[in-house]
Amino acid sequence: MDLNGVGILGAILIGGLAGWLAERFMRSDMGLVMNILLGIVGAIALNFILAAVFNLAFGGAIAYLVIGFIGACMLIAVGRMIRR
Repeated sequence: MDLNGVGILGAILIGGLAGWLAERFMRSDMGLVMNILLGIVGAIALNFILAAVFNLAFGGAIAYLVIGFIGACMLIAVGRMIRR
């Protein structure tokens, strides 16, 4: 599992922040644990997509936050489409 060099604790903290920002941006109502999961899973999923499709690799806390935010927004949008 690639965490962009931020470590496990950093991934939890930055993932939680990214998930919280995505929750506010997408106007959804989720809890703390779901925010952390959305941020981490979103960052890992979008990193995989960027690496596989566009051959791009990013590292560091800021990149993890931005990619986690975008990935979490994508996951929220997909979840909304599935629920409909």
